[in-house]
Amino acid sequence: MTATILVIHGPNLNMLGRREPHLYGTTTLADINTALQQRGAEAGVQIICIQSNHEGELVDAIQRHGWDAQGIIINPGALTHYGLSLRDALAMLATPIIEVHLSNVYQREAFRHTSVIAPIARGQITGLGWRGYLLALEWLLAELRNT
Repeated sequence: MTATILVIHGPNLNMLGRREPHLYGTTTLADINTALQQRGAEAGVQIICIQSNHEGELVDAIQRHGWDAQGIIINPGALTHYGLSLRDALAMLATPIIEVHLSNVYQREAFRHTSVIAPIARGQITGLGWRGYLLALEWLLAELRNT
């Protein structure tokens, strides 16, 4: 059976490459997904990437794919700070969750310093741009090798 990693991108991440490139860079969401899927293929792991601007669609995706995933990488976008139904959907799962943010949220506005996801995540990667996703994937791959 092939292991599966679920990658969840929250609101406005579909605009990467165009949206505030001084904060988020010029790498697009498609570029990030391609890099993750290529690395997953090299490791023999299926990568399922989902993006939505709607919290309920992300919850539906977690309920559909999360139970079978061996790990989750999530950039919740603005839902980081108030997405309680997203948090609750993730909390139901036993799989490790890594929260990723492209910018260093702790160098930004005060409201960005609080994450409702962080208390249920195994770890958080912030401020390392698109490569943070690959670092999260590498950690999950190492965890899979150790199980």
